[in-house]
Formats: sequence, C-alpha cells, structure tokens
Amino acid sequence: MLNALWETEGLQAVGIVVLVCASLKLLHLLGLINFSEDSVEDELELSAVRHRPEGLEQLEALTRFNRKELQILYRGFKNECPSGVVNEDTFKVIYSQFFPQGDASMYAHFLFNAFDTDKDGSVSFEDFVMGLSILLRGSVQEKLNWAFNLYDINKDGYITKEEMLDIMKAIYDMMGKCTYPLLKDDTPRQHVEIFFQKMDKNKDGVVTIDEFIDCCQNDENIMRSMQLFENVI
Repeated sequence: MLNALWETEGLQAVGIVVLVCASLKLLHLLGLINFSEDSVEDELELSAVRHRPEGLEQLEALTRFNRKELQILYRGFKNECPSGVVNEDTFKVIYSQFFPQGDASMYAHFLFNAFDTDKDGSVSFEDFVMGLSILLRGSVQEKLNWAFNLYDINKDGYITKEEMLDIMKAIYDMMGKCTYPLLKDDTPRQHVEIFFQKMDKNKDGVVTIDEFIDCCQNDENIMRSMQLFENVI
C-alpha cells in the first residue's frame, strides 16, 4: 500500500507534507502535546525555565490557537522540555523511537531546521506553536510555503535537484523496512527527476516558490493531502 502510494503522480511534492503531518501526531503520542484540562497560565508566566515564552495574549495574536489550546500545548511542551527549548538531538531521539526500523537522523535534522526559524540552534515554545499553527490551521499557500522552506535546505529561495535528493534520501532512510517491496537504491533519484520535470516550468534546473506553489495548487492529490493536517489536535 505504501509503495503504491509513493508511486502516485505528484507525490514527490506532497511526501514531505504528509510525513510532517504524521510526525505531528507522533509528537502527541510521545507526550509533546498533552491534552490535560489543567490550567497552566501560571506556568506560562512564572515558570523558572531557561527560556521564558511570550505571554498568552501575544501568542494568540501570532498564531491561530486560542488561549486554552496554547495552555494545553505548553503543558505538554514543558513536560518534555523543562528548559523551555528543544535541541536537534531531542528531535532525533523522538524520530528514532518512532522509526526504529530506519535511520531518521537526517530527516529530523531537516525538520528541526524548518522549525528553528531564527537559526539559534534550538526550538522554543514560540517556534513550536507558530510552526504548528501554519501546519494545522494555516491556508493552503501558507502550508506550501512551509513545505518549500523545508525543501530549500540552504534557504536561497530555490530548490535544487541536490536539495530534493537529500530530502528524499532522508525520507527513505527514515522509512527503512516500512516500504514493501523494498525500494531500489536509485528510487529517490528517479522521484527527484519526476519532480523536476513537473515543477521546473522554465527548465532552468531549479524550482522557485512560485513554481512550487503553482504546481501544487493544480494537483488534486496534493490538495487532498492538505486535509491530513486537520484535527491533529
């Protein structure tokens, strides 16, 4: 089933998006999102942690979460990360637990960089909820912008074949033995070639944000996949 899914036209573009959504469910299962009804307003304001998050009012203004949702998210985040920040090693531990049959370290590295928007080597609660807000409550274009940023490893505004290949290899390494039949070594490169044939409209060897969004918005498979972000929390 999974192998057939990967062969679907347009899936090269949406593969990352789908896996990110599944990963958000993983964060809930591992306790990063804890659905406790207890109020944690005092914790947000008074907790003695290394990184003190912004006030609830500011986070409500910056995200699409309401006050109660932010309280719930913070309780789970603080339970797992008492210091108030998550480092890359923590991301790798989480993904290694969920994908023990593969090597999730590179995918965790790329995903961490996507959440670490200020590039300080850590993901704060603000970084975390702002990323979740886009992935779960954002418009289609906002979600696709986030996915493009994940692919654009060096953040120069373009996706190259090398960057796409690095991401695709990271996905297949993470999935490991989950794919059946087992994928051939050249499968990631084949998918990258298909990706570029479809998205690189002017054939200049790179994909721009406009080409990426235009192609995705005109692909029914990708648009349907956007629904996978709904009701995660």
